[in-house]
Amino acid sequence: MNKTVSGHLAALLTILIWGTTFISTKILLVDFEPVEILFFRFVLGFLTLLLACPHRMRGTTRRQEITFAAAGLCGVCLYYLLENIALTYTLASNVGVIISVAPFFTAFLTYVLSKGKEKLHAKFFLGFLVAMAGICLISFSGTRMQINPLGDLLALGAAAVWACYSVLTRKISDFGYQTVQTTRRVFAYGILFMIPALFLFDCRLGIERFANPVSLGNLLFLGLGASALCFVTWNTAVKILGAVKTSIYIYLVPVITVVTSAVVLGEKITVMSGIGTVLTLAGMFFGLSPNKTHAGT
Repeated sequence: MNKTVSGHLAALLTILIWGTTFISTKILLVDFEPVEILFFRFVLGFLTLLLACPHRMRGTTRRQEITFAAAGLCGVCLYYLLENIALTYTLASNVGVIISVAPFFTAFLTYVLSKGKEKLHAKFFLGFLVAMAGICLISFSGTRMQINPLGDLLALGAAAVWACYSVLTRKISDFGYQTVQTTRRVFAYGILFMIPALFLFDCRLGIERFANPVSLGNLLFLGLGASALCFVTWNTAVKILGAVKTSIYIYLVPVITVVTSAVVLGEKITVMSGIGTVLTLAGMFFGLSPNKTHAGT
């Protein structure tokens, strides 16, 4: 299989799974606090990656370890904490739209760090505008957007730290280690950074909760699928396609959420949502379409 095609498939698989995680999270929130769900899913993800590849990473430098730690802080700890806390202050529709700005932040950050060597092309901006219009139609679907400054700013912060994670992942891919090993190391740092948050929120071990087959099944899905598998496939896509092009697949999350809601929860797909889906897909294809000159992203 062509390497570029495998990169696109890896990104698509990741987003297909991430777009359905809201159902598992919604079910788990009955018995678990948001930070508990995050902690347990990433511990499960770390253990899964450890079993999949038990070999130690050898010969890492201090600078590389700092990069791993920064990626763990941004992509595992801060992103999910900011997103979940934002949901307690603002509407889920607001968060969904604002998080979708992550590809723009990723492109801008990549451009700045490359000192202008990695160009931003008109197709990317056109795709961004079309996709955001579609995402707004999907998220609000006829309702008016309500501004909640604190929650909306937290969601914007989540989008920004995910952009940082994507750029750091691209840098990590140049270290030459196996993707499973680097993802495991990032998880380890992310879990360490998450521990203080456990003491700030109402968290408890509550082992009896894991005896519930529904809770256990959803935690396993989040830990093994959405964390262990998806972070490896996402990081693989970033390694092949680059941070900017891979991040464009984030536009698909609201589309998958709408379809999943219709299939699993029986929610109706409105005309606005249908138009929004078409626009979002069009925007994604604009962003992914090749440019005349290779941007190296």
